[in-house]
This record gives sequence, structure tokens and C-alpha cells, in this order.
Amino acid sequence: MTSSAKLITVVIADDHEIFRDGLKLVLTKKNGIELVGEAENGKSLLNLVQQLQPDVVVTDIKMPEMDGAEATRHLTRAWPDINVISLSMFDEEDLVVEMFEAGARGYLVKNANKTEIIEAIETVNNGQPYFSSSASNRLTQKLAKSWFNPFSKMRPPAFTTRELNVIDLICRECTNKEIADQLYISARTVEGIRLRIIEKMNVKNTVGMVIFAIKAGLFKPDDKNN
Repeated sequence: MTSSAKLITVVIADDHEIFRDGLKLVLTKKNGIELVGEAENGKSLLNLVQQLQPDVVVTDIKMPEMDGAEATRHLTRAWPDINVISLSMFDEEDLVVEMFEAGARGYLVKNANKTEIIEAIETVNNGQPYFSSSASNRLTQKLAKSWFNPFSKMRPPAFTTRELNVIDLICRECTNKEIADQLYISARTVEGIRLRIIEKMNVKNTVGMVIFAIKAGLFKPDDKNN
């Protein structure tokens, strides 16, 4: 980071002190990110944000006094430029959807590694949505079918027929090898196409790709995936 680059200021909220300590350790070791405050519930989070006006808020969903979704609704109404990342366990799919519909821009599972945590913060700070690479297919489908749509203002990119075929098969949860076998190309070629699609969509991983594809009408999921 150059001396003129702006630090990304972050506030974290979680009712478990041990988890907050672990998250603090990750953030304080990263150049370019400054942890400016921490809260143990939604009410104290709102007070902190009012005082500190951070760039990014990383908050648990389930907290006492005021939960993450309610706090996020207040945050995004009062400070629409603040980007919220929700933290959840694997079995909280409906709550994650609620967080996005409340205005969150990103989602991480609580056991995310430090690289993904940093990537999520930097991504939402740049105005892009971030979806955990560990998101289940069920959660991905729920997000894609919800009214939350971070891609609504984006001009759809042009895709080749081959790219559309790969998108369709990825959305059907096919592996690179399975895609390669069906399209009579190498797995290495499939990976190259996958990376090109991710770049065109301006997403970070396969989860973002699938959500983009469904929102853009490039893939229609089966009702059985509801």
C-alpha cells in the first residue's frame, strides 16, 4: 500500500469475545485495514457506527438486544455508503438471505480463513458483493431467488456460446472434468473459461457466478432446488 492509499476502517460485532479476539488478530496484521471498534450486540454496534463512521461493518447475525438483520436495516438506511458483511454458521441459510435483503453486501462463514476475510472486506469496500466460497448450493439458490440483486445496475456482459454452455453446467454443479467430458474439451480449457466468466461477471468465485447467472436469466434453476 502506498502512503497515499486510504485505510479501510472496520468495525466488528459479535457477542462472543473469543471470536472477536480472533477476528481482531486477523485484521490488525493486515496492512491497509484498520480495526477501529468492536461491539457485542446490535445496539452497541449502531452507537459505534454513529461515532466512527467506518467503511465496513463485519457483524454476526445472532446477537442479543438487537440481531444483525435489524442492525443492518438501521445501518443501511442511515449510512448507505457503509458496507456490511454478515457472519453466520453453515445452517443459517434463511438468516443469511434476510441479511442481504436488509442491505448487507457480503457474507462469510464463521470459520473462513484469514485470506477470505480480507478478500471479503476489500471486495465490498470496492462496491462489489461478496459471497462465501463455502456457501451451500441450497443457500446459493435461495439468494439467487430472493429479491436481493446486487447486479441490477450492471450492464450484462456478452458471453460466447461456449461460455454459456460452461455457465449452464457449472450451475448444474458439474465438475471441471464432467464439463470437459460433455463439451469434448480439456479440464484445463474449462478452467480457463471459468476464470474468464468470473472476470466478465466481476465476481470472486463460483458462488457469485451462479447467483449472477440466475439473476441475469442465464440459468433457470429447477424447483426441486428450493
